[in-house]
Amino acid sequence: METYRIPLDAIGMASTTPEPGEPPGAGAEGGDRLPVIEVLAEIASSMSAEADTEQMLMRFLEIMVRISRAKAGAVRVLTADGAHLRMVGSIGLSPALVEKERYVPLECGICGKATLTQSSQSESVMEVCQKQVRHIYFAQHCSTVYAVPLRYKGKVMGVYNIFLDNPEPLPRDIRTLFNSISEHLGMALENTRLTRENMRISLMNERTMLANQIHDSLAQTLAYAKMRLSVLNEAFADGDQDRANRYLGDVEEAVDMAYSELRNLITQFRDRIDPRGLVPALQEMAESFSKKANADVDFLNVAQDVVLTPEEEIQVFHIIQEALYNICKHSRARHVVVTLDLHEKQYVVNVADDGVGLVSHATTDMGKSFGLTIMRERAAKLGGRLTIESRPAGGTIVRLSFPARQGIEEKS
Repeated sequence: METYRIPLDAIGMASTTPEPGEPPGAGAEGGDRLPVIEVLAEIASSMSAEADTEQMLMRFLEIMVRISRAKAGAVRVLTADGAHLRMVGSIGLSPALVEKERYVPLECGICGKATLTQSSQSESVMEVCQKQVRHIYFAQHCSTVYAVPLRYKGKVMGVYNIFLDNPEPLPRDIRTLFNSISEHLGMALENTRLTRENMRISLMNERTMLANQIHDSLAQTLAYAKMRLSVLNEAFADGDQDRANRYLGDVEEAVDMAYSELRNLITQFRDRIDPRGLVPALQEMAESFSKKANADVDFLNVAQDVVLTPEEEIQVFHIIQEALYNICKHSRARHVVVTLDLHEKQYVVNVADDGVGLVSHATTDMGKSFGLTIMRERAAKLGGRLTIESRPAGGTIVRLSFPARQGIEEKS
């Protein structure tokens, strides 16, 4: 991954010269420093809007270098193995030093001390830096290094390094501000880690679901075709033309079914939920299935508000999607209505059609259908229940009901 390196003159280092009429030292102490409240507001804004965590870390490194009058600075994050610190970027450091310090052991020098104690540290470059890089720091006129750990809930996720050209300690207000920055950015790093972790879990769950669906639909159909080919060969060997023709018809039917199932699987997993949320996604799905099924598909949202987590939206979306696929494949319906309601703190989804309805053998086959099994598994993840009923006027109703999250009010 590319390491950011920004020269000092690119960030507009503030002058230490006081403005006319100010007492000596006023410029150095805060006349042109960013007010603390502005820095904290910038952190809050970045945590809610910043897409790239490393860019956010670099932006605050610029601020820390500026307000501390530092000669240079660097920001490092903990690697996946938890044993090293990787340099995300730097300001004012030479390319040679950046290359040497790209990865350092977690326990190395002042960074290791700050990580172990979970508190800011400052030492002379002579005392804390490795021998092979000391001369590079001195060539850049760095004499003191500060290490500010990025921490959250007792865990260190990285370290800021600030390099100064004098041994004077940083003012207390700046140290306090740096500690506040480190805590907020530590939270941002932890949130990023959790987001990546949740994305991995969701991806693995969907892949497992896809693998199961392929195994129990397409794979079973192909296994049936393979068995029929075996008995077809026996029929040919026995010279039984009638039996051979029958088995050949079975194989052709199985291949046609496998092809149809494969197309359905490809179509299903190409369909993605609308990023605007579940309701727009269902509206779009209804329009799409109206064309595919040669039937009128209407979607009615009668809930006052639909407040679901992204994971819940995905489960509901795929349940309705599978119900519509089954209608398209089996029911010969001319009209389908999908409704979403909120009643007695339960979301209720109905997919009703006017097709051929359920008959005894169809009910048995449907009970064994893997598509239905997947739908019920998704309903269970919602803490809900899935049922299939016959309509008095003909056709079927697929009904999903699951509890609304606490705090959701149904419409009066």
